[in-house]
Amino acid sequence: MPFRATIGGSTHVFADLRDLMAKATPIRSGDQLAGIAAATQEECVAAKLALADLPLKAILAEPLVPYDDDEVTRLILDGHDDRAFAAVASLTVGAFRDWLLSAEATPAVLAALAPGITPEVAAAVSKLMRNQDLILAARKCQVVTRFRNTIGLAGTMAVRLQPNHPSDDPGGIAASIVDGLMYGAGDATIGINPASDSLPVLGDLLKLIDEIIQRHAIPTQGCVLTHVTSSIELINRGAPVDLVFQSVAGTERANASFGVTLSVLTEGLDAARSLKRGTLGDNVMYFETGQGTALSAAAHHGVDQQTLEARAQAVARAFQPLLVNTVVGFIGPEYLYDGKQILRAGLEDHFCGKLMGVPLGCDVCYTNHAEADQDDMDTLLTCLAAAGVSYIMGVPGADDVMLNYQSTSFHDALYVREVFGLKRAPEFEAWLQSLALTDAAGRLLPARPGHRLIAAE
Repeated sequence: MPFRATIGGSTHVFADLRDLMAKATPIRSGDQLAGIAAATQEECVAAKLALADLPLKAILAEPLVPYDDDEVTRLILDGHDDRAFAAVASLTVGAFRDWLLSAEATPAVLAALAPGITPEVAAAVSKLMRNQDLILAARKCQVVTRFRNTIGLAGTMAVRLQPNHPSDDPGGIAASIVDGLMYGAGDATIGINPASDSLPVLGDLLKLIDEIIQRHAIPTQGCVLTHVTSSIELINRGAPVDLVFQSVAGTERANASFGVTLSVLTEGLDAARSLKRGTLGDNVMYFETGQGTALSAAAHHGVDQQTLEARAQAVARAFQPLLVNTVVGFIGPEYLYDGKQILRAGLEDHFCGKLMGVPLGCDVCYTNHAEADQDDMDTLLTCLAAAGVSYIMGVPGADDVMLNYQSTSFHDALYVREVFGLKRAPEFEAWLQSLALTDAAGRLLPARPGHRLIAAE
């Protein structure tokens, strides 16, 4: 069914919901590359006007990716909670936006609503929102997960300690881990992106992380970010796997390009839970997503990249993850051209994920061939901290020497903690205080020569 909106003397026609959603999306290079973006700002505004009047029920009735062709669509629609959705079922997209920003939309109300929100509904309303709207609404969404600590409590922000090394050198990785711990990072996870896909190497990295966690009784979890099938095999071999990782996308074909199906993810979930390594909870999955993934795999079905990103988050939601983060600027300027587009995408991804009940963090990052710099990342980091982001990355010097991109440093996390008064996961905060690394307010104390963390490693 076509949609129409008139501005002045010009009537804009949109062929179907897929076209309407794409044209209503704030301009970004990926949608332009796909040939689906609005040609002018006027066309974009017209699409937003038409989208604002669309009933939310109409979005459920018109799948953007065909049900029979795509297991992600089937996951979304078959798992939709009609009872939760009933609270907003009578609203249009525009009215839903207004309601989200109102005092009626409390954290408790939004938590109850989350199972009823499909990714297409979340994406649709985000297209009508200014950046400040995305911050305000996301801040009201609280998603709490647990493994060995508690992530996502109000007033907290965790950090993934990312000690990558270009040759997986154990000494270099251990030094980065200790460096991060001394700066109070690591409560989200100590997570290594390995350079190798060798199972013996991966197993040694898992043992390295586990030995450090166990030796110092650190209330956190380790992860080697390898393919889910590798993690399953490592579990079968007796490796100390805390979290099973996988990158996911928003369509079946895009996930196939990763070598992943929903059944394989289920196998990974079951394998990790069988180990019963969590002390506080059994959220054992860690997912990463990113706008442009489906387009880069020629698997986007003509759907805009931001909506497909929300669908990827819906995949993650189904597996009750501990951590999910968008790697927002990593994919490159072909999909998010500059700092402004990266900022917008990061706020959209965070809002949509939190609205759906996903524990959303963000790798605030860019590649060196994008029209962006560290000042742009400071802006995004500050906005996400205001929005209540669950966690960010902690990379030594903000420069990942293995993946060759720019992220956030241990010092960046300290900056937003100071500005917004953000605490760490409470169990991790208490551990830092017990080692005299932080004071009662969570601020770093001067490091003593010969501190046991340094001496032990």
